[in-house]
Amino acid sequence: MAKIPPLRTSAQDVHNYGDVSRETLERLQIYVDLVLKWQPAQNLIAPSTIPDIWTRHVADSLQTKWSLPEAKVWVDIGSGAGFPGVVTAILQADDPEGHVHMIESNQRKAAFLRTALRETGTTGTVHAGRIESVAKEWQYGPVDAVSGRALAALDLLLTLAEPFTSTGARCVFHKGQDFQREVNEASHAWSFDLVEKKSLIDPTSRMLLLSNISPRHSEEGVAV
Repeated sequence: MAKIPPLRTSAQDVHNYGDVSRETLERLQIYVDLVLKWQPAQNLIAPSTIPDIWTRHVADSLQTKWSLPEAKVWVDIGSGAGFPGVVTAILQADDPEGHVHMIESNQRKAAFLRTALRETGTTGTVHAGRIESVAKEWQYGPVDAVSGRALAALDLLLTLAEPFTSTGARCVFHKGQDFQREVNEASHAWSFDLVEKKSLIDPTSRMLLLSNISPRHSEEGVAV
């Protein structure tokens, strides 16, 4: 198994980006320790990003909930290692109305996500399956927001999120420096209201907040 390289960042670096309570920081530390423990066997995150895990992954993921603080019930699609799903759950740990549904098709990563929720004492549900299948059979009530990070192009993300956005859910997606191209391409097939927030971690990246999302239709009435 590959060794974990030394970290260049620490929990205290999170304070450079926003206010985080001591209890939240303690939960985040438990979570990061779990990621690093499971990493050699599961390859949860790109090895090159491990030294900067606190900024590259944790602080970056904090922006999801911070971007839409009023949202309580989240669906995180393609959750992977739990960035941002587990981080959102940690931020909502003391909110009895808060709940994060994480959809992940990889069974081993789903097992990790369940462990992370349990060990951090947070509230959430892990759905081990394909996003399309889980969404089609959704029986867990209304959703406030959909999140996704490093998963797919915006057009595809909106397609995957449609079962939730069609009933009013908003979306918060992390996007890199090519965000404008993705927005332009998605706007051909989708109508939406968009708010762009410059990433606290990378000034060339954006947090995209989308609402009032609906598919565009051709003159024949068929979705584009």
